[in-house]
Amino acid sequence: MEKIIEVKNLNKEFLSKIKLSGFRNSLKALFKPDYQTMKAVDSISFSVAKGEKIAFIGPNGAGKSTTIKMLTGILYPSSGEIEVDNLVPWHDRKKLAFKIGTVFGQKPQLWYHLPAMDTFYLFGKIYELDQAKFQKRLEFLIDKFQVREFVNQPVRKLSLGQRMRCEMIASLIHQPKILFLDEPTIGLDVVAKQQLREVLNLMNKEENTTIFITSHDAGDLEKIADRVIVIDRGKVIFDGTVKSFKEKYAWYKLIDLQLADNHINTNLNLKGVKILSKEKLNLKLEVDIKKISVKEVIDKLLNIYQIADITIAEMPMEEIIANIYEKNK
Repeated sequence: MEKIIEVKNLNKEFLSKIKLSGFRNSLKALFKPDYQTMKAVDSISFSVAKGEKIAFIGPNGAGKSTTIKMLTGILYPSSGEIEVDNLVPWHDRKKLAFKIGTVFGQKPQLWYHLPAMDTFYLFGKIYELDQAKFQKRLEFLIDKFQVREFVNQPVRKLSLGQRMRCEMIASLIHQPKILFLDEPTIGLDVVAKQQLREVLNLMNKEENTTIFITSHDAGDLEKIADRVIVIDRGKVIFDGTVKSFKEKYAWYKLIDLQLADNHINTNLNLKGVKILSKEKLNLKLEVDIKKISVKEVIDKLLNIYQIADITIAEMPMEEIIANIYEKNK
């Protein structure tokens, strides 16, 4: 497949003041501070194919936002190579701007006191779009994001979900090849998140837009991404499909039993099986599939209980991500 992003041995270092305790040391640090080198990104390499949907995840301070800023030309790397659609971001930032869109969840690009429509028209001029094509594109996006009712209201009067949909339109107005999203669903309610995810998947399907998203929301990973890159302390610790990600790190399954009688054996002695809760006719279990298979557990449960119904669920994505972070502390 055609590569649209190529990253090789990327590094980014920052100088940070060393904090000293005590009055004399504090006074010395004020006039002659000492610095230490902090490595935000540590020799990472990866490539992204055209049209891929990448979830770039990691704990706070892992290097996610720093990497995106280098990919978009905002920051220079300390060393290493980046090509985004055959351009070097920090050398060709103006050219790159016409090929990418960016949405930073906590850094709005809409004019706060003006209607979002005014920003859209401004962006149309900035990107030198043909008026007829611009109008057609704008109408398409307004319909897809369902913003027609409030697009002419001042941005300050919009809800967070409404503002984020307008932010997405501003980023997509020039039909970019790549969309970089840094925590786009932060603070949104369930409905707003779902609407945003649906449109992102639609843009990827209809226009083959490459999506590169950082998020702490497991729903973004499951509903948008095809592939997951996990970064921690500046290093890539996992790179693979969402399916392989779950297979590698989802080490337990949940079993919910509805019993036909109210006899629950509290001395359930199965290696790798933990009782999460028990009520009169309900028993919830956690099964460590590294120690025992689900089939083996089910077979033994059928010998112990009269079962009316049984549900098997995978480990929640939030816990998978939390476990990765915990293991790499």
